[in-house]
Amino acid sequence: MAHGYLNKMVGNNATIYSAGIETHGINPGAAATMKKDGIDITHHTSNNITEYEGIHWDYIITVCDHAYENCPFIAAPDAVRLHHNFYDPSKFVGSEEDTEAAFAKARKEIKAYCEGFVKEYL
Repeated sequence: MAHGYLNKMVGNNATIYSAGIETHGINPGAAATMKKDGIDITHHTSNNITEYEGIHWDYIITVCDHAYENCPFIAAPDAVRLHHNFYDPSKFVGSEEDTEAAFAKARKEIKAYCEGFVKEYL
C-alpha cells in the first residue's frame, strides 16, 4: 500500500521499490482498499529484497517490526533508514465488514505516513 501511495505522490520525481523478506503476492484486501482510494495496486509484484542488489538507495523504509528485526543488512551507507510498524490487517480475523474496516484503518495510517514522508524528505 505504501508503494502505491508513494508512486502516486511523487510521480516521476523518484523511483519507488517495494520488497520484503518473504513473498506472498498482493493481498486481495489491500488491493480492494487501495482501489477505494483510487489507486490500483493489482499490477504490483511481491519481490524479495535480494532481488534489488546493486540499487543505490536514498531511503530505506521498513513498515513492520518483523521486517525491521529480520531484514538482511542492505549495504547503503548514505541511505536514510526509517521504520514505522504499521497495523497489519492481513492478520485480522472477523466478518467481511470488520475486515474491510481493518484494511481501511491500515490504509489511512499508511497514507498519512507517506504524506508526511514526502513532505519532510522529498
